[in-house]
Amino acid sequence: MGRKICNINSRCGDLFMIFTKTEFEGVYIIELEKIEDERGFFARYYDIKKFKEMGLNPKIAQCSISFNKKKGTIRGMHYQIQPFQEEKLVYCNKGKIFDVIIDLRPKSKTFKKWLGITLDSHNKIIYIPKGFAHGFQTLQNNTLVNYQISEFLMPEYSRGIKWNDSSFQIKWPLKPTIISKKDQSYQQFRY
Repeated sequence: MGRKICNINSRCGDLFMIFTKTEFEGVYIIELEKIEDERGFFARYYDIKKFKEMGLNPKIAQCSISFNKKKGTIRGMHYQIQPFQEEKLVYCNKGKIFDVIIDLRPKSKTFKKWLGITLDSHNKIIYIPKGFAHGFQTLQNNTLVNYQISEFLMPEYSRGIKWNDSSFQIKWPLKPTIISKKDQSYQQFRY
């Protein structure tokens, strides 16, 4: 999926965060090294110093949680336009999701391409830079997703792309079970 550019096995105390670069400039998959014992595990998934070292925006304006009752639920594809474009750090706390991003940066070599990755509560997180639409489909019931977002929600700058927009041909793994009226109402993407 990507190539390891760092065993920037970033020592954060005794904890590692491994950043894997994807083909999409600025998008990283972050793997966690867990310290496990009879209680469970402990891991660090955010470190402001390491994010700065990697050239990633460490700003967090808000944190959000998405709880999804049914397997097959689709949320997205959401983004904000300038001057309130967002970076996101997305982690699946419980259950499993197929997380999808679409590159909306016109000067990018991956413009209008999409990337899908399975996230679950084991050890992967995705860092999404500005200029991407984001959404996901739940692969299990009772799924919980955590977002750390660099900007505040500004409804007048919020936009969306329909989950099945033919411009992108996203291959969702399951037949959709629930999609909000708002997410179904988005028009065909035009640039």
